[in-house]
Amino acid sequence: MSKVHLISLGCPKNRVDSEVILGLLMQDGFVPTPSLEEADVAIVNTCAFIREAVQESIETILEVAQRKQEGRPKRLVVTGCLPQRYGRELAREVPEVDLWTGTGDFPQIPRWLKNGGSKVIIGNPLYLYDHRTPRIVTNTPHSAYVKIAEGCSHPCTFCLIPQLRGRYRSRTMDSVIREVEDLVAKGVVEINLVAQDTTAYGRDLGEESGLLKLLRELIKIKGLKWIRVLYTYPHPTNFPSALLEVIEGEEKVCPYLDIPIQHVSDKILHRMGRKSSGRQIKKLIYRIKRDHPKIHLRTTLMVGFPGEGEGEFGELLDFVREVGFTHLGVFKYSPEEGTRAFRMKGRIPSKVAEQRAARIMELQQEISWRKNQGMVGSVIPILVDGVSAAKEGYLQGRAPFQAPEVDGVVYINNETVHSGQIVKVKITSAGPYDLAGEIVKGTKQSLPLACKL
Repeated sequence: MSKVHLISLGCPKNRVDSEVILGLLMQDGFVPTPSLEEADVAIVNTCAFIREAVQESIETILEVAQRKQEGRPKRLVVTGCLPQRYGRELAREVPEVDLWTGTGDFPQIPRWLKNGGSKVIIGNPLYLYDHRTPRIVTNTPHSAYVKIAEGCSHPCTFCLIPQLRGRYRSRTMDSVIREVEDLVAKGVVEINLVAQDTTAYGRDLGEESGLLKLLRELIKIKGLKWIRVLYTYPHPTNFPSALLEVIEGEEKVCPYLDIPIQHVSDKILHRMGRKSSGRQIKKLIYRIKRDHPKIHLRTTLMVGFPGEGEGEFGELLDFVREVGFTHLGVFKYSPEEGTRAFRMKGRIPSKVAEQRAARIMELQQEISWRKNQGMVGSVIPILVDGVSAAKEGYLQGRAPFQAPEVDGVVYINNETVHSGQIVKVKITSAGPYDLAGEIVKGTKQSLPLACKL
């Protein structure tokens, strides 16, 4: 049997695609291997959202191509956003790659590996997996991402996703529910819902309250402990009170929202092609904090967008200071050819954008440290992920307000607790991003999520 090594780059949505690829390959008799040296086939699932992601993808491809020339792997397949964007050009420049497939064509990889065919398979990105599609969860056995929709229909001027992934298309609710039920039956206790915009879920199918209805159905699944909502779009109509009440009050739903606002300046938001004004975004965030204080907010910002002066940046910095997000990420604007923003005047020097990003992260570090210090002494539920690789002698887990891979973690005094268990932990110390604590005696079992901080 041929052994396959898969390298997944980019976001959790891309990770789901990688897990589907592995599932399809295993169904066809291929055997996954964690070792590139043992692989007959290497597959690189790429990201091409911004310049840095493109560079990482190309460097990874070239590194694997060099290994191929040395004898292992024997074949190299590149799939995902990079081929969708540059595939035919790259096929000429990197002949070591045996097959290039786009974001909607990766299901053809197993058949191609067996039968051969065209070196480039890049069509319109229309593919949408469902509950019947085989999939191998790769992060931890007890936690999984579930992609509830594919593509995007928002007209953001800086973004290539609609070109790379197609228009927004939701999976049916029945399909999502059945996939989650199957994952839970296999030992998953935490589900993280992902899409380019989870708040748009179901609208293309004629369902205006799709996300709310989906959450209410997922809550009923026995054995599922935590549900987390990622990647929402910051428009007030996307967050009716009923949805926020479920996120804040339902035991199984993590009191956590990821709302990438990008900016708060009306001028910059308009140039970005965003559908919300600065006033609407501020009103939304303040409403959530006032009426639903248990919900922890994560956001993503973009600095250095064309036309962003010191005044616009100052407005953004002040907003970050006032709100006090639990988690925050910031990106420098990346001019991507093929987007409307690429042709805009008023480019900001890269050095200035870097300085602005650093100023925001310095402020956020102070905010995060202060928030974490306020948790010392609290007892909170923690999902144990396993033995910590960063801190010897400790377990590592996450609180309801810590999403996998992007937020901080909680280090726990090492006791005989299995991965996937939810235990009560008393927080004893805190840094700017991570927490540490001790398991409260007699709580080595699954516990309610409710947590007052």
